[in-house]
Parts: sequence; structure tokens; C-alpha cells
Amino acid sequence: LVVNSMKMEHVIKAEISGVVKQIMVQPGVTIPEGAALLYIEPADVERTDTGDAVELDYETPRPDLAEVIRRRALTTDEARTVRIEKRRKQGYRSTRENIDDLCDEGTFFQYGSLAVSPGYPGIGIDELLDYDASDGMVMGLAHINGHLFDETRSRAIVMAYDWTVLAGTQGFNHKLKDRMYLLADELDSPLVLFAGGGGGRAGGGSMAGKSAAASNRPAAPAAAAKKEGSAQSEWTGPIPSGISGMHCDSFTWMAKLHGRAPMVGITAGICFAGNAVLLSICDVIIATADSNIGVGGPAMIEGGGLGIYRPDEIGPMSVQVPNGVVDIAVEDEFEAVAAAKKYLSYFQGSVDDWECADQNLLRHAIPENRLRVYDIRKLIETLADTDSVLELRAGFGLTMITALARIEGRPVGIVANNTVYKGGAIDSDGADKAARFMKLCDNFNIPLVTLDDCPGIMVGPEDEKTALIRHAGRMFIVGANITVPLITVILRKSYGLGGQAMGGGTHSLPHTIVAWPTSEFGPMGLEGQVKLGSIATLQAIEDPVERQATYEKLVADLYYRGQGIWAAHGYEIDDMIDPADTRKWIMAGLKAQPAWKTQGKPKGQIIDAW
Repeated sequence: LVVNSMKMEHVIKAEISGVVKQIMVQPGVTIPEGAALLYIEPADVERTDTGDAVELDYETPRPDLAEVIRRRALTTDEARTVRIEKRRKQGYRSTRENIDDLCDEGTFFQYGSLAVSPGYPGIGIDELLDYDASDGMVMGLAHINGHLFDETRSRAIVMAYDWTVLAGTQGFNHKLKDRMYLLADELDSPLVLFAGGGGGRAGGGSMAGKSAAASNRPAAPAAAAKKEGSAQSEWTGPIPSGISGMHCDSFTWMAKLHGRAPMVGITAGICFAGNAVLLSICDVIIATADSNIGVGGPAMIEGGGLGIYRPDEIGPMSVQVPNGVVDIAVEDEFEAVAAAKKYLSYFQGSVDDWECADQNLLRHAIPENRLRVYDIRKLIETLADTDSVLELRAGFGLTMITALARIEGRPVGIVANNTVYKGGAIDSDGADKAARFMKLCDNFNIPLVTLDDCPGIMVGPEDEKTALIRHAGRMFIVGANITVPLITVILRKSYGLGGQAMGGGTHSLPHTIVAWPTSEFGPMGLEGQVKLGSIATLQAIEDPVERQATYEKLVADLYYRGQGIWAAHGYEIDDMIDPADTRKWIMAGLKAQPAWKTQGKPKGQIIDAW
């Protein structure tokens, strides 16, 4: 018998063999508790049916599963060949190809693979799954760099706009993204976002998910709707279900993840409006050479009466790299994914296998001529583990170098002065670049190494126009409040407030502060000290040749007294070291730290978008 209880069918089987003699119940009649259902006379009876002994085919999907598989297949690259090939002809990979390249093989599990926008009436499901696959948002759980780190450290959340779906625009997929943001909040997982796309979506598939025409609200009576003398049109239709779209939570949910775990933004091609704002929330922005990043696209610009522009004229890399928007500029999507994996690796921990260059090369990294510039990037490459350096914002704030690297497999952040530009003095852009990088490293417990060759904070009327004093102050504010280990190596010049800023604000702040034999110290640049302190003496000398000779002697005397060796004698530094031993000193400082300073959870601090 089959008994229906609470809308569920319960099969009741006889426990003996026999013949049914009397049935006590009728179909559709409620059975009281304890009632007899039927009577059976025991007997040896041969079964005439097969009962439940049905041989199941575990290899062939049942019809319900087969339909799920069929529909999901419609969203794949193999099924959507026309759209995918169009994207490839434009020089790009498909969204899923980028994800497959980023994630460890077999680890990406997509959320919302069958999701489609409800805003397209009259379109069949098969056509909709092709046209609006996942509403343009491919997302899910994955692991990245699993060959280097265990499953706890390699886990990640990956989200990618699909350009083949309505140009990667935003609509119903806000609902999908919000699900991922809440999951990232729960898991504290790194997030990688492929952000390229056209911004907010007009027309079908709107954020509201339904059109105003679908409303069944009654229209207001015409006579009541119109006031005498009113220029407003008479509205007799339904009240729209959505007006501004400003109740979209996606931007807030993503911003709330800030500082909880690394967030990496990648873009290729155009990235406008809402897509660009999501990109801006990420800790680091990786962009291909043909990227265009803009707060608004051509339609918005033209609509605002600001002119007519092609997409490639808005926010090209010739603008967004030198102005600091882009952290890592790459050639194409292949390099973008490789950079994302490398960037994430520093936040995933230390590695066991490493190599480094011959450290004796550092003994000649600084020219003997104290006025000669040199290649600080080459020096950093020599100091760090081989192929471990990843520079951030290389085209912006040229007076400073900020880079992630490894020393004996351990991740470190490096801040260095670049003497090729303004002598390595700290200007507004350089200060912003260094301060934000220091906050990034501090939040994620990455120790900092500063390589000091700083003649001071930049001076002059033109630099003051950039609000230099406020920007330079950021380095002191951030430096005074970081808790990660800070190790300062003075390569050459360390003068004035700029030299102090490179040490976190004061040379008593670093956990370790050492200097190379080429180092020199002073409250300000030697030349400035002489001109200020000996102005009367120099002006009293009428012969210009004699005056210049006197000036040079005074500078030489100051240089002799300011040499690093005297700072070591006066214990203003921890030691004067052989440049070849720099890595050893850095490691000694790192190994002395308690684990919570370099291995603890992210602090959840706000890292300036700028």
C-alpha cells in the first residue's frame, strides 16, 4: 500500500507471504491512528511481479539530471562558439580560459552556472542560456598556487565578467556578486576579479529584474493626476518598479571586504563605470596594454555634453599608468594572470625553494662617485631571491620604488629611493606611493625593508603647488603606526626629514638599521648646509675661484664628518656592514620576530584607494 502523509508517500510492504483477504481502507479516505489496513492469510505464494528488484543504470543520467546537464552545456565555450570566436578575433581569451589559467586544475567550482536574468520576456530557455549565460558573471571557489601552498593558504574566490554576455555589463548579476562577497566575508578568502566590462546595463535584464510594464498596479484616475497649470505630463501607467538603482549593495559589500584578505583586480580592453569602480576597490590593479579604464564610457560622456569620444580615447594606459591608477601594467591577459598568481603568492606565505645572485655584486652596486646615479632596480634584483621581485606602480611616483619580493623564501615589501629621478628625494607622488604600500604590507603582516638613499623631501615652489607637505606627512603617519618588522638599510645619502621618513619617521624606529660603507648622514643636504651655515664667509670672498674652492672644501669637510662610519662610532645605526651581508642582516631581523607579527591574520585596516 501507499499511504499519503503530509504530502509525502510512504510505501508499506507486507512482512509475510500470503493472500489478501480483506481491505479495511479506501483510497482518498483519512485513516485513524492504530487502524488496521488489511488482513492477510499466510500462504506460500509465488510472486507475479518483480517488486522493487529493478536493475538501475548508474552510468546513464535520469531524465531530470540529463536536462540539467543539457542546459549547463549550453553555457560553455564549446556551445557558444560564435560569441567566443568573436571575442578571440578581438585578441582576447574567453572568460573561462582566463579562469582556467588562474586556478589550479580541477579546483574551480562555479556558483550560478544556470543563472539568467529574469528581464527577457518571450525568450526560450535555450536561447537565453546562450545569450545571457550566468548573466555575464562567472564566479566560484578555487585554489591558486596549490603547488606552493597547502589548501588553507591557496584557497580563493574568483569572479569574472564575461564580455560575450552584453559586453560584460552589470545587471541581474549584482545578485550573483553579492552572494560571492558574503561568502568571501565568511571565509576570509582572497578575491580575484576580472573586472573588464561596459558598466551599468540599459534595457532588458535590469538590476530590478522586472520591467515596469509587468506591474499590475492600477493607474491613477486621469482627472486626479493633472493639476491646472501643471507642465508635468499626465501619467496613467503603472508606477515603475525601479528608478535610480541606488539600492545596489554590491559596491558596499565588496568595499567591506577591504583589508580582510587580498583583493586583486584584472582588466583587459574597456572597463567603464560600475566595472571600473569595483576595480578601484581592489588592493592592486593589473591592466593589459590595450586597457581603457574610465568612470564613464562614451555614452555617458556624450550624454553629459562633454563631447564625443571613442572608447579607446578614454583612460588609456598612457594615462592610467603614470597617474598611478594601474599597479601592474602587462602586455596581455596571459601576463595579467601570471602577475596575479605571483602577487597572491606573497600573501600566501613563505616558500622553501629559492636561489639568489652572488651577493658580492652588491659591494659595487653603489658608485664610488657619491654624485653618480645608479640602477636601484638592478640592486633590488641582486639583493632579493632570484625572479622574486614584483614592482608595483612602476610608472608612477618615480622618486620611489615599491616592490614585493622574497628573502630566503620569505615575503617582504621593499621601499627604495630612485636616484635617477629628482635624486631620490621624496615628492608628493612618491610619498603617496610609499605610504600606501607600507599600509598594504602592514595590514597583511608582510615585513618591510627600506633602502635609503634619500637627499631629503623635495623642495621648491613647483613641488609646493602639489600640496607636498600634506603628502609627505603620510609617510610619517603611516610609519609611526605600522606594527610589522621594519628593517632599514642605508645605501648612501640619508639626509634630513626625508632620511627619517625612509626609516619610518625616525632612525630609532626600525627593528634593525644598518648602513653600507657608502652611507652618509646629515640634518640636510651637504650643499644646503654649507650655503646656509657659511653664507657670510662665502660672500666675503670676492674672488669667485677662491669662493668656489672654499665652498667645495667646506662640503668635503662636512662629507667627511657625515660619513656612515662616524654614525656607527656614535651608535646612530646598529652597525656598518659589508653589503654582501645585507641578506644575512635582514634574515636575522626577521627570524627574531614573534610569529604573530609576520604570520597573523590580516588586520582589517582600510588601505587607501590611492
